[in-house]
Amino acid sequence: MEEEKGEETIPEEEIPVVEEDFKAKYLLLLAEMENARKRLLKEKQETIRFAIENVLLELLTPLDTFENALGFAEKQSDETRNWAMGFQMILSQFKDILHDHGVVAFSAMGEKFDPHRHDAVEVEETHDHEDGAILQEFMKGYKCGDRILRAARVKVAKTPQAEEIQEEGEENDGE
Repeated sequence: MEEEKGEETIPEEEIPVVEEDFKAKYLLLLAEMENARKRLLKEKQETIRFAIENVLLELLTPLDTFENALGFAEKQSDETRNWAMGFQMILSQFKDILHDHGVVAFSAMGEKFDPHRHDAVEVEETHDHEDGAILQEFMKGYKCGDRILRAARVKVAKTPQAEEIQEEGEENDGE
């Protein structure tokens, strides 16, 4: 009669296999949830880090301008230099904040041009320096760990091309 109702009975040998299957699926889902949790936490930390770095990046140009302005104070009167000392202390506090967040300035002088670290705003053709040598730094670069926040703005040496030298010689000979 039980067979007439359409109910099937599961043989007892198959019951442990079903439980093992559910257990494996449960452990797999548990591992996937843990991986998703870790991934979301990492993404949240990266988002916060990038947000902080972007705010700090926006402060770099005004801080550089502030620092340059204070450099001119040494040539001023005693009263102006006293005021400048107070502003120098404020600038020092800003630099401490940058340092606390891992932001450090780097100098480009004496290095070879690297497009990942330097922004060439001027090129000077010269035989006095090696091709790609940095001749002048207009603005300091800043980095946070291995990541460049702002490339240093520099003047780069370039060796004049032989063709340009020959053309100049030909123009001078023709006159």
